[in-house]
Amino acid sequence: MFDNADDIHPLFYGAPKTTEFKKLRKRIVQNVREAVDQYGMIEEGAKWLVCLSGGKDSYTLLAVLYELKWRGLLPVELVACNLDQGQPGFPATVLPEFLEKMEVPHRIEYSDTYSIVMDKIPQGRTFCALCSRLRRGNLYRIAREEGCSAVVLGHHRDDILETFFMNLFHGGRLATMPPKLLNEEGDLFVYRPLAHVAEADCERFARAMNYPIIPCDLCGSQDGLQRQQVKQILDGWEKNSPGRRNVMFKALMNIRPSHMLDPKLFDFPGLMRDLNVDNSNE
Repeated sequence: MFDNADDIHPLFYGAPKTTEFKKLRKRIVQNVREAVDQYGMIEEGAKWLVCLSGGKDSYTLLAVLYELKWRGLLPVELVACNLDQGQPGFPATVLPEFLEKMEVPHRIEYSDTYSIVMDKIPQGRTFCALCSRLRRGNLYRIAREEGCSAVVLGHHRDDILETFFMNLFHGGRLATMPPKLLNEEGDLFVYRPLAHVAEADCERFARAMNYPIIPCDLCGSQDGLQRQQVKQILDGWEKNSPGRRNVMFKALMNIRPSHMLDPKLFDFPGLMRDLNVDNSNE
């Protein structure tokens, strides 16, 4: 890590000097570097659109990517982007002022998707699916306009686990958010470098750095969301068996198609016995 003030990116100015924070920072950086390397996210001459919502996860993502870049371990160009979706009361000046102060190249885009969501979704229904679709379309457009090869999101390990169980419980499929994805048009990657990072670590990091957190009041405040229900289940499992989340996440990286039930992934009809085996000595 860089210890001298002259050798540190502004995103780390004022970082706590405690051993606990240094260990936290080192762990997150190692987790991100591992994901970047393991899933082949670096392309020569690449430019990434780093999506910044103002939440703890995206602040952590931005800081760690700049740390890796500062250390020569991430040879890509970074541009931060916030999509102002027109939510009432959204503090529109917070992120531009923060990014200017931190000397981070950025783009602030205004697109009133909030009004569209409120108009299309009946009262009492969750907004997440439509909101996400509209946001993704705008981010892809911005990435193309900025000449970026990838849209980079702040989803962490717990988001990935929660999505897996939401698909399992409600979607009837085994699927989650992949760390690396090619969009349908085939011209942009979607990266999730925080894939191996625990949500609790993002929380501790962003709070310790005193970044100006902006809560999501559009969908995050709705009661009864499937994601919140799944989070409560995982919290209960973790409380009763500490480390359970990490074990489950490792399972997503250790899949055996022959021990599942999907004939599209494994040729069960083509599985044949070896009739030449000599069992006479048994």
